[in-house]
Order: sequence, then structure tokens, then C-alpha cells
Amino acid sequence: MNPDLAKLKPYPFQRLRALLHGLTPPADCTPINLSIGEPKHPTPAFIRQALVDHLDGLSGYPATHGMDELRLAIAHWLEKRYALPHINPQTQVLPVLGSREALFAFAQVIVDRTRQPVVISPNPFYQIYEGAALLAGAEPYYVNTTAEHGFRMDLSQVPPQVLARTQLVYVCSPGNPTGKVMHLDDWRVLFELSDRHDFVIAADECYSEIYFDEANPPLGALEAAHRLGRRDFVNLVVFGSLSKRSNVPGMRSGFVAGDAELLEKFLLYRTYHGCAMSPTIQHASAVAWRDEAHVAENRRLYRAKFEDFRAIVGDVLSLTMPDAAFYYWVRTPIADTVFAQGLYRDYNVTVLPGTFLAREAHGANPGAGFVRIALVASETECREAAERIRAFVKAL
Repeated sequence: MNPDLAKLKPYPFQRLRALLHGLTPPADCTPINLSIGEPKHPTPAFIRQALVDHLDGLSGYPATHGMDELRLAIAHWLEKRYALPHINPQTQVLPVLGSREALFAFAQVIVDRTRQPVVISPNPFYQIYEGAALLAGAEPYYVNTTAEHGFRMDLSQVPPQVLARTQLVYVCSPGNPTGKVMHLDDWRVLFELSDRHDFVIAADECYSEIYFDEANPPLGALEAAHRLGRRDFVNLVVFGSLSKRSNVPGMRSGFVAGDAELLEKFLLYRTYHGCAMSPTIQHASAVAWRDEAHVAENRRLYRAKFEDFRAIVGDVLSLTMPDAAFYYWVRTPIADTVFAQGLYRDYNVTVLPGTFLAREAHGANPGAGFVRIALVASETECREAAERIRAFVKAL
């Protein structure tokens, strides 16, 4: 048995189930789950139809490299979305089965376990980063992102001896759970450190299309590299997904793009890994990447829910509007785990304690005292949840 498996921590939702076990919420309150970041908006009809129209794709084995049509659709989307010059769909784009699978697999390709490797992650974080590091034989190093520092991932706090051993840095922008978007100066510092210490950057951008100002979309990693004169995207790979953008989490469809040399090695790994995307899913994915109208409508729905939630809850809880993504990262007036228990017990609303999304690092758990509220349910349910949260907080 792989001994590194023993290093894996329970997943946040497993811990949440244990936290709420034995509690009986009121029967007259229908359950509302705002703990998991699973989109609940309907899948657009034209994507569903594209799946139906290409069911014959189920009859053959897919190629790991993916179809030309899909790679070209992704490359064109990247060029348009981030004002990039030509993206080579053959060498700089690779379809993957959702960003989660690829984020994990990527560390297995990059990390050289013979050199006391370190993998840096934000803290709080998406737990896949940690698991990927541990199973690649690396030591995770957590960079606390706190309210006091604007939830920035400040690598200046990383000791030089740790940076010297660093082989991979995971960044998430827009961030989960804080919704923080990295600015150009943040990227400049990160690229300079990557050049100095020769580590690879894995930029998780699965929330890039959930934002609130149509005139100001979040800066992307490839866009930042281009604006800073890094034409070949050296040591930089970004991970994108249709799950949040197009409300198709069940399709498990995403992409990896960036450094062509890294993608060549990643493709080699994936050829053996056996994770090629079905042609049926590829056809529907290409259709989704080529349409923006449904994405703008998706943002409109989230914008309305954030505004409603803030109007209802804003006078009893301190709410900071995220830069992007669909989470409120909310400071709690009592311990975050006690808050989550009480809200579930008294009002049948489930939220995720911030403690479960972070690790104790550098003398603190930066998730403590926060809960993550995912506004993924319908407008009606989110409004009802807000009313219940308001009543719960007022009764404290």
C-alpha cells in the first residue's frame, strides 16, 4: 500500500457530516444546502442538445489529445477572453476531465520526489492541492491568506530555504473561498520568483467567468504573462472548466493551457493515466466554449442573488463582496463550527466552516471564524436561506 495515502486528511464535507451528525433540524424548514460549490442553475438547452446530437461518439475510444474542434474552440476562447495573440491549439491546449482531475494529476508529473520537494498552496485552499502534493511525495507549504492582508497570497512570507526547494506553486484566482482576484503586480512577483527558483505555477481559474462587473472581468494568468512580456508562458499552466461557467459539472469538462513543453510531458502522463474525454462530451464542450450569451445570463443570476443576500443579511453580518466566484466568505460572531451547527440545527441551512478549508499553519488557522456560503441554489432558496441566517444571527 502506498504509505503516502495515510497522510491524506478527511475531506471538508466528510468533516461537515461528522459535525452535524445527531442534530435534528426543524421539520417545517425545508433543507437548504449552501455548503458545496456545485452549480444548480439549469444546464443550457443547446448544450444538452449537443450531447444528444453526438451520442454516436460513445461507440469509439477517445484520443487523449482531444479533438481538433475542441482544442481550437478553447484556443479561440482564450485569445478572445484574455486579449492574447495566437494560442497554438495543438501544443498549448489540452482537454481534461474537469479541472479537479487535472490539478491533481499535474503534480504527479511536475514533482521530482528525489529532491526534497515543496509544493506551495494558499491557505485556505481547495484540498486537491494538498492531496496532490502529498501523493507526489512533496511537502506542502501553506501561505495564509487573511483578511488583514486583503486575502492576498503573499509569497514574501515564504522563507528563502523553502523557496529553494519549491517545485510547484498552486494559485487560485478568483480564489476559493475568498473570491480574491490576483492583480498584475501579484503576478509580476510570482513570475520573478518562478524565474529565480525554477518552480512551475499551476493557476486554477475555474471561477474565472463568475464575476459581477461585465466591463471588468478578472485578470487571468496567461493574460498577466502576456502583458508582462512573457510570450512563451514558461513554467505557467492554467486550468479552466465549464462546470461553473456553463452549469455542466456532470460533464467533467475542462482544459489545461500554457507552457507547451510542460503540456507535452503532461500529455505523455495522461496517455498512460487513461483519462481521455468522450467525443460526445467534447462536441458539447466545443459548443459551450463558443457561446457567451448563456455565461452572461449565468452571471446575471449570481449578481441578483448576491445583491438579495446582502440586502437581507448585511445589517447582522459583515459581508465583503468578493471580486468574483459565487461564495460569500463571512466572519462569524461565534466559532465557525458552532455557527454551522446552530444554523443547521435551528434553521436547516448548511454552510461550511472555514476551519475545514484550511490548515493550522504559522500559528493560526486562517479559516477559523469564517464560514463559506455558496450561493448556488435558486434565487428563491438563497433568499429564504438569507432570511433564516438573519433570524439565527439576531437570536444569538
